[in-house]
Amino acid sequence: MTTIPARLASLTRTSGGPAESRKRALKLYRDWYRSAPEICGIYALSVSPAYVRHSIRQRFEKNRNVTDQRAIDVLLLKSRQDYQETMNCWKQIDHVMGILLQTQERPNKTFLERFYEGLGVDDNVFIGKDEKAVIPAASGI
Repeated sequence: MTTIPARLASLTRTSGGPAESRKRALKLYRDWYRSAPEICGIYALSVSPAYVRHSIRQRFEKNRNVTDQRAIDVLLLKSRQDYQETMNCWKQIDHVMGILLQTQERPNKTFLERFYEGLGVDDNVFIGKDEKAVIPAASGI
């Protein structure tokens, strides 16, 4: 497949209101949804297009309750860029499998739950572990 960088390029724009941003989000969702079989074919993924569609749906549902117009515009821009990079074969299989298909959510825990998990006793001194310090930098989370 020949890569034509301008094939999926679009201008960066801001939405005039919630109705316009909803329309743009639905268009982007449809683009992702319709290209699931092509993504599986391009990258020779070992998952079905239905699974790719399911993971795309989860990504969009995760941001469903965002109401700040500027945040919505940024999310749409980043997703459009991700779509263009994916469809133009500018990613490797690991990027598609890791970023698009795996969920990145961690369960929300209260301060005390995190504290109790990281609580240890060393020479009668309490040690609390910071949960974020344990995450590897290259994990994408």
